[in-house]
Amino acid sequence: MRFTHIELPSSDVDACLAFFRDVLQLRITGHVVHAGWTDIEIIPIVRMGDGAVHLAFNVPYHRFAVACEWIAQRALILRDPLGEEQFHIGDPWDSESVYFAGPHEAVLELIARKPLGGEGVGGGPFHGREITCVSEVGLPTEDVPALVRDLVVRFGISPFGEVSDVFAPMGGHEGLLIVVDQARRWFPEHRQLPGGRGLRLCLGEVCSGRPVRGIAGWTVE
Repeated sequence: MRFTHIELPSSDVDACLAFFRDVLQLRITGHVVHAGWTDIEIIPIVRMGDGAVHLAFNVPYHRFAVACEWIAQRALILRDPLGEEQFHIGDPWDSESVYFAGPHEAVLELIARKPLGGEGVGGGPFHGREITCVSEVGLPTEDVPALVRDLVVRFGISPFGEVSDVFAPMGGHEGLLIVVDQARRWFPEHRQLPGGRGLRLCLGEVCSGRPVRGIAGWTVE
């Protein structure tokens, strides 16, 4: 599964586009941000919904160290309560992550997934063109098990590792829906509640014709 197109709401479109262009060094066309094979279309709204959006961006595994140096110079790094800022996750993820603040207090992440392998642009300093895609999108809900069943039945999307009543990753290394209870605060700070109002996700290679619309205001189709 891949996220081919994401509609991301913003009450300040110019500032949001500037962040993706100037901080993450991503190419912009009009109101569309190009992050590898994922297009992020910034949609103007008058008022943002409650809660923080979560997006993760894949980077080549062997480039994680330089990607951390790069983002630390450009954005506010988010740390856990012990002050840690880089995180290893074991199987089935087998990945390394660093989190940083985005527009409208979004919880953004650079994640390097060892199972994907692959080569980056090369040695030297990291550049945003090495981002290959948006690989995670947070979906808050008041009923995680029910949404998991919906995603399995309507889209054929399987759980990725263990799931619980408050947290369920769905999909694979190239595209994960992070289904979370709307009262579960985002890692690593455990400060911000998840939000998703106005998010619209188009999934590549998924053709159910029956969209899922969440109570929290997001849509998957």
